[in-house]
Amino acid sequence: MHEMYDRLSEKDKRLYAGVEALKLPYGGVSYIAELFGCSRNTVMRGIIELGGQETIPRNRDRMVGGGRKQVVEIKDKDDIDEIFLSILKEHTAGDPMDEKVKWTNLTKATIAALLTKKGFKVSRNIVKKLLKKHDYVKRKPLKNKAGGGHINRNAQFERIAELRKLYESEGNPVISVDTKKKELVGDFKNSGREWQPKGTPEQVRVYDFIDLKLGKVAPYGVYDVAANQGWVSVGIDHDTAEFAVETIRRWWKEMGSPLYPRARRLLITADCGGSNGYRVRLWRVQLQKLADELRLTIQVCHFPPGTSKWNKIEHRMFCHITHNWRGRPLLSLEVIVNLIGSTTTDTGLHIRSEIDTNTYRAGVKVSEQELADLAIERDKFHGEWNYRLRPRGRRSAT
Repeated sequence: MHEMYDRLSEKDKRLYAGVEALKLPYGGVSYIAELFGCSRNTVMRGIIELGGQETIPRNRDRMVGGGRKQVVEIKDKDDIDEIFLSILKEHTAGDPMDEKVKWTNLTKATIAALLTKKGFKVSRNIVKKLLKKHDYVKRKPLKNKAGGGHINRNAQFERIAELRKLYESEGNPVISVDTKKKELVGDFKNSGREWQPKGTPEQVRVYDFIDLKLGKVAPYGVYDVAANQGWVSVGIDHDTAEFAVETIRRWWKEMGSPLYPRARRLLITADCGGSNGYRVRLWRVQLQKLADELRLTIQVCHFPPGTSKWNKIEHRMFCHITHNWRGRPLLSLEVIVNLIGSTTTDTGLHIRSEIDTNTYRAGVKVSEQELADLAIERDKFHGEWNYRLRPRGRRSAT
């Protein structure tokens, strides 16, 4: 059907689309428009012409390539892509396991209105083409019932975006942190496929029972949003707040400090749960020690519950790591570190990785006195999500 449509002239395409739309029940016009990649107006005009309400001479077929050019096709308006991406930049989330799956919470009408304000008067159909061009897809629910959203969800997103812009304008670092999915070490099957010589498949175990000698790893990552660089500590022990902060410490010493020698503040965006959750007392205590040691004010902003996919590290770093080691058994710690470190993208992503051989005790209790000693300042807007830890005195943390 689609192949035949492409062979027709402009007028015959309209008529054919109209014929097919009339065969369908309510919603047929929209379905045919999406199927053939034309607008609903084109399909409706074809239906009108079929009904004889509008007569167009048969010799009035427009030449191929004729007519007004769409905005996305005009060379002197190539910057529409740049404006489009800048609009969606703060409204984009993605799947950490698939770099091609991204989505936005803006509607096509909203995007069209925002583009109009920027000087590009476009229709929703043009917005749809821009979305497809930049690999945005419609998000499909995978579960029967989802958790409830927070009333201040969007306001918190705006708060994070505002702080990010402020810190970057001042030359201070902005990092996104999280723990990647834990992985079994050994000759286990890894999801995905890669090109290999025919007849030489990788031999792996039938069952995914943990190898007690090799164990499993917890990769904790730090992603520098502005520099498009990342650090991953491959932990072999418990995924605790102490491990999370130690990873940030290592990133700062190896990558952050050389890149931001004059930094006075550090902004961390993190999920609400896990080892870096806003309710984890040890997370704040360890961050305070890091602030004392580095002489930096550490600002933390947590994403609201149920919005972890919007954390930049998920769809700007973790998905590329998963893609890089697809189909390869993670035979050893060295293999894991090498695969993470060799992950790159066309946009210049650079990642460094190392094994963290330290042991981290789980279930560490934090006393009320330790909490009282924190030099913490909470924002008026959701102070449990937005707070900063200032360095205390001049002593270094041990």
